[in-house]
Amino acid sequence: MKNAKPGRTAALERKTAETEVRVSLSLDGSGRCEVGTGVGFLDHMLTHVAVHGLFDLSVAARGDLDVDSHHTVEDVGIALGQVLSTALGERKGIARFGEATAPMDEALAQVVVDLSGRPHLTYDDGLSPGRLGTLDIELVREFFEALVRNAGLTLHVRVLAGRNAHHVIEAVFKAFGRSLAAATRLDPRRSGVPSTKGTL
Repeated sequence: MKNAKPGRTAALERKTAETEVRVSLSLDGSGRCEVGTGVGFLDHMLTHVAVHGLFDLSVAARGDLDVDSHHTVEDVGIALGQVLSTALGERKGIARFGEATAPMDEALAQVVVDLSGRPHLTYDDGLSPGRLGTLDIELVREFFEALVRNAGLTLHVRVLAGRNAHHVIEAVFKAFGRSLAAATRLDPRRSGVPSTKGTL
């Protein structure tokens, strides 16, 4: 993709008996996004990550949607996490931490990212089971768990307010995009890894 610094882009194709996923990512993009997973609400949310994080993102997925959307959603999370980790490389010069709070009408979500190399997810959206289009709400957590495990990041998601499930999840993805942008940002004052251990 264009407008990317060396080592800050990655792409992969992941095939299983259940899904086929292709993802490319530029951390230093302009918010260009091409997403088609067959799960409309997931496409909508991934577009928010790209636009609000200013990442260039391409995601194409085909999965066993005749079963349900679980495999597709999880495998997109896996592939995106792996691409993110590869694009970060040795993680030298990055800010490492990022935090953002984003509203969507009555909803308000806070997301904190640490590109620590240690997978951990704390996730609380306060929502009851249900559906947004063809996406089961519980699969949003599954998406983030897959991404966290494969990207090697610590992620805290807290919903501070909200009644409408669409608004709540959209606020979460907008805040995630912004917090990830802050964490992946290059700090010109830093040449090494942002850790007292000297490694992440």
